[in-house]
Amino acid sequence: QVRLVESGGGSVQAGGSLRLSCAASGYIYRNYCMGWFRQAPGKEREGVAIISTSGVWQYYANSVEGRFTISRDNAENSLYLQMTSLKPEDSAIYYCARGKGALCSRGFATADFNYWGQGTQVTVSS
Repeated sequence: QVRLVESGGGSVQAGGSLRLSCAASGYIYRNYCMGWFRQAPGKEREGVAIISTSGVWQYYANSVEGRFTISRDNAENSLYLQMTSLKPEDSAIYYCARGKGALCSRGFATADFNYWGQGTQVTVSS
C-alpha cells in the first residue's frame, strides 16, 4: 500500500529554517511526480512546491519562491522541503503528496494528487 510519512515540523522563530522530510513506500517512487501542500486553520489547502520524477524540474508557489527548496532522493524514496526565511504566514500543516502519474503540471491542482501523508505541523512565531 502507498504510504507517505512526513516529519521535521516544529516551532521556529520568524527568519528561521526547517527541513521537512517525507518517507514514501508502497510504490515505485521514482516514477511519480511529488509535491508539498499546506493548510492553515480556516484556509484552503494550497500548493507549496512540486518536483518532477528526476528532480531536475521544480515548481513553486509565488509565496515561497526563493525561500523554499523541494528535492528528492529516488534511491531512498524520500522527498524534502528545505524552508528558510520562515514567516508567520508559513504556519500550517504541511502535507507530502503523490501525483497520479509521472507528469507534473505547472500548477497546484489537488486533483492531480491522489495520495497524502498525515501532515506535519509547522509553527512560525514572530
